[in-house]
Amino acid sequence: MSTINVLFIGDIVGNAGLNAVRMFLPSLKQKYEPSCIIANGENAMEGKSISQQQLKELQELGVHVITSGNHIWEKWHIHKLLTSEQHLLRPANYPRENAGHGYTIYPLGAAGSIGVLNLQGRTFMNDIDCPFRTAEWAVSRIREQTSIIIVDFHAEATAEKVAMGWYLDGKVSAVLGTHTHIQTADAKILPEGTAYLTDVGMTGPYDSVLGMRKDIALRRFIKQTPHKFEMASDDVHVSAVLLEIDFTTGRAVSITPMTIPEFSRHAEHTDH
Repeated sequence: MSTINVLFIGDIVGNAGLNAVRMFLPSLKQKYEPSCIIANGENAMEGKSISQQQLKELQELGVHVITSGNHIWEKWHIHKLLTSEQHLLRPANYPRENAGHGYTIYPLGAAGSIGVLNLQGRTFMNDIDCPFRTAEWAVSRIREQTSIIIVDFHAEATAEKVAMGWYLDGKVSAVLGTHTHIQTADAKILPEGTAYLTDVGMTGPYDSVLGMRKDIALRRFIKQTPHKFEMASDDVHVSAVLLEIDFTTGRAVSITPMTIPEFSRHAEHTDH
């Protein structure tokens, strides 16, 4: 059996998240030799969308495909960027009149190619097109070119994510949840060979409330009024998933979640 490794990096949040990718991705590439690296970048620009400069840097660091979600739309420049960048994705189940691509096929050389599909949930989120019907449509087209398909399902509700995993079991290589920024403990390979994880987790500052400064988040919850959105910066981690996939069948062989602490913080604790 011939396999490839695919590395998926969870939601990159702000400059702290980008710093974490800069810090850890070179060693992850050296250790695991992934054929493809995918990252969710919808929060890279201070929590809202992604800039052209940030996209270019991630690509230069070795990220091949960048997925997103509901926050990708919060900066107007993104429409032009989504149109021009084939491997920067927005959820496929937004109405088709919107800019951008919902899936892409990335070439892997001798291993063929890999399909990456971006979907968004509807429970507690925007009432957009059905992610299940969109998945069926998109997967049928991607499978014409490759049997290796990774799905980023950007969704709020655990039940909706679990349902998508079962719906696509045997049809795709992996269904990986994003959006909620907390890595879940339910990584598994489903009966028909699809790797599944409810949420990959956040790549960013963990001394925070999901990337936001704690004091501001607390004021928002306690006072129930708007407060300026400001990113935290300390205790930076990378949350990611390593997939091993049979590139002939597209079935997952293994799924390994990982959360890597900031080196400097980890070293301080080690020294004590």
